[in-house]
Amino acid sequence: MAKKSEAELPETTNGFSFNNFIQGTKEELEKVVWPSRKQIVSESAAVLLMVALSASLIYLVDGLFSWAAQQVF
Repeated sequence: MAKKSEAELPETTNGFSFNNFIQGTKEELEKVVWPSRKQIVSESAAVLLMVALSASLIYLVDGLFSWAAQQVF
């Protein structure tokens, strides 16, 4: 059974209406729960820290393999 809001959607003849698209976009953006500034800063710092740690680990492993290859060859 269709929801009430789905049943009331207007039908368009060509399948796309720019005005309906803009209105729908605005309605969806009003539903978004935007993060606070503090949350953005803390999560960005966590991402940057993980990227730095991952890059450091890759650098160290690459150095180890380079050293091992020089010893073998």
